[in-house]
Amino acid sequence: MIPAMNETLPYTGLKVVDLSQGVAGPYCAMMLAQYGADVIKVEPPYGDWIRKLGRRYGDHSAAGLANNRGKRSLALDLKSAAGQATVRRLAGVADIFVESFRPGITEAMGLGYAALRTASPDLLYVSVSGFGQTGPNAARPCTDGVAQSFTGLADVNRGNDGQPHRVPFLIVDQVTGLYAFQAVQAALFGRRDGAGGRHLDISLMQSAAAIQSIRLVEAALEGGTPEPLNVPTGSYRTRDGWITVALVKETQWQALARLIGRPDLADDPAYDSTGKRAGHADELIPMVAAAMATRDTADWQAALAAENILCERIASYTDYLADPHVRAVRAAPEIEQAGVGAVRAIQMPGTPAVDADDPRQQVPDTGADGRAVLAEWGFTAAEIAQLANDKILHERTA
Repeated sequence: MIPAMNETLPYTGLKVVDLSQGVAGPYCAMMLAQYGADVIKVEPPYGDWIRKLGRRYGDHSAAGLANNRGKRSLALDLKSAAGQATVRRLAGVADIFVESFRPGITEAMGLGYAALRTASPDLLYVSVSGFGQTGPNAARPCTDGVAQSFTGLADVNRGNDGQPHRVPFLIVDQVTGLYAFQAVQAALFGRRDGAGGRHLDISLMQSAAAIQSIRLVEAALEGGTPEPLNVPTGSYRTRDGWITVALVKETQWQALARLIGRPDLADDPAYDSTGKRAGHADELIPMVAAAMATRDTADWQAALAAENILCERIASYTDYLADPHVRAVRAAPEIEQAGVGAVRAIQMPGTPAVDADDPRQQVPDTGADGRAVLAEWGFTAAEIAQLANDKILHERTA
């Protein structure tokens, strides 16, 4: 049953077994933790592979710190029958089970949905994979970059060099986690009304496509790659940096034409609509670029803003974190992470404001909570000791 409603932590009392690794599944489970759920991160003795991605900060990586706040870690040998049996017991009292293995792997371990629903018919079972649980590509490995390439995102993301580029952060992984969280919330609502448990199939492929739905619909209607929107919208080098200019109204194009010293283009019928300007992109974009390079970013911001043209200097991540507005609304407050030091906790929209003293903002070391978790979830002291003695349960060492 879903626990009684709590205004800021509505999922207090929900039990979640997070068997996923990487980003997408863990991000979904972290969202549940931020809304109050008790999320147990079940990981191998050597830890989730994301802990070793990039630079290490104690037992963590930046990706791990960003996607595992508020969880507790239980490190088990899942290659063993006893480890698999332990997870089955945990799943038997859980509300939600999240996994991110390739299709068929959990079934081979006796941890597939069909096996777990027998003991827990109300279990919400979330499978996060590259291409989904069925179809010709189900067994294919997939990463964020593969999903960007497969769905056309890299193709439409072309730089000034004309070449396709992947978005240089894990956008598909993060969005897949959000779609998974959204699906879980809807399923919880249905379960409350007696719908019971269900298997949620969430893929990177469909998530990557979903965030591009407008462009994909356009491509289908036009029979090919959609035209660029609102030419000459884009990013331009100024004399001392970069600026983004966005046009959403025809009057903004007319004002921009005057600002770049080409008032003759403002009323030229060859450029008087988005569709017409798209056909002149190769001509207009270099023209705007040449003008932008003659003045500083701040000068352009003032001039463009005066004409109600949307614009913004292109900031770095460091610029964002130091921005007065970001600090004022506590969008990225600083917390002390055990074993790491000061870490920025990026506020997720809609979740309770980050409290630096809240344990939900901490990320566990590998296996840090094993004994406590097992005891709370129904294992006896003797059973826990046996798992430790048999090296099924792995515990953090100093």
